[in-house]
Amino acid sequence: MARIPYADQTLPANAVLAERITEQRGGVLHLYAMLLHSPPVTDGWLSLLTAIRQKCILPSSIRELVILQVAHLNGASYEAEQHLPIALKNGLSREQVDALPDWRNSDLFSPLQRASLNYCDASTRHVHVEPQVFEELRGYFDHRLIVELTVTIAAYNMVSRVIEALAIESADSMETEQ
Repeated sequence: MARIPYADQTLPANAVLAERITEQRGGVLHLYAMLLHSPPVTDGWLSLLTAIRQKCILPSSIRELVILQVAHLNGASYEAEQHLPIALKNGLSREQVDALPDWRNSDLFSPLQRASLNYCDASTRHVHVEPQVFEELRGYFDHRLIVELTVTIAAYNMVSRVIEALAIESADSMETEQ
């Protein structure tokens, strides 16, 4: 259960943002209902994550692969629950998703996917990425795609840290304080 109640989406300061979230995400998920406690943060968050998910040219299968890996590495089950259907829709197989905890010992991943996962693991676990891990990406990605991959990994690390720190769960009631 979340550590603080979810924000009231009907408050005037939140209603416009809640409408925008619904337009862009199909509804106000638990994460956004929590973020609405701070409209400026919610606005910036929505802009950043919408850019990553809808405006970047990074292949969606790679985007969802690293998002699921970040969720796995950070123990963020809510994040994994939200992105599993998106990942499957965008070309990942259930077998690949299930193999993520031990991807290095799996033959289910292409060289491009392996380079992306290696980069994701290094960036998430150690922050500082070893030169050879970074150089491996150059064989697959141009500068724009490297930036988009890097920001995707960083942003979803942010997502999982907020979710876990505030104990957001998809089973939570979104009742607000009165």
